[in-house]
Amino acid sequence: PEPERSDRLRAEAAEAISRGEAGRRAERSPRALERISLPDSPFRLPDADVLFRRTLGDRAGGRAFGRLEEAARAFDDERFQDARRILNQLVERTIGVPEVLELLGLVHYRMGHWRAGAKRLEAFRELTGSTEQHPVLADCYRAQRRWDDVEVLWAELRDASPSAPLVTEGRLVAAGAIADQGRLAEAVQLLEKGWKIPSRPRGHHLRRAYALADLYERSGAAPRARELFTWVRGHDGGFADVADRVRSLA
Repeated sequence: PEPERSDRLRAEAAEAISRGEAGRRAERSPRALERISLPDSPFRLPDADVLFRRTLGDRAGGRAFGRLEEAARAFDDERFQDARRILNQLVERTIGVPEVLELLGLVHYRMGHWRAGAKRLEAFRELTGSTEQHPVLADCYRAQRRWDDVEVLWAELRDASPSAPLVTEGRLVAAGAIADQGRLAEAVQLLEKGWKIPSRPRGHHLRRAYALADLYERSGAAPRARELFTWVRGHDGGFADVADRVRSLA
């Protein structure tokens, strides 16, 4: 359900942003992986139900699709171990079904299994030619401090520009990775670029404003931070810890 998804996104926004607060010094990052270039547009692939039936036959394919739906429900209910168990069984039988790879990657991500999540989402990227999960994939690499991979994926997403919300999520991860390396001014610049207060803010606007306010505060620009945190609170008083952030800057 959308309200639950919004609550989860709010919590994940605060959690992801907070990763950089330790102020660790920059360190050498492994080189970015070699990847097949993305096509001009994502591949048009059959639905999971069709792919299951092609691979396993009508009856077994129908059962497999039902199991995928069961795994999706478990994921929505945050029963990640149940979802992972089902998806691991499916991926052994049908490696070429994008929805299985995508959901398994997201399950690993939610469980904090960064390498496993990246492995499945890289396979999803290659199979579909899509940037749909680039923010999550980049965040898997951010957690591993693989800065070059974050940068490459952000460039792919920015160039493809599939939608404003998706590009914003990628921008947040890229800025967070830059901040993790102690380059706060560059991180602020990335989030400020093209930013304007929207007249009708949506969730991705609030997450970007919150992240920018967080960077302002960490950079010592308390008045700017207070202004943006206050704006976020005015539109969603329950967003992450925004009420506490406003009080702490009063």
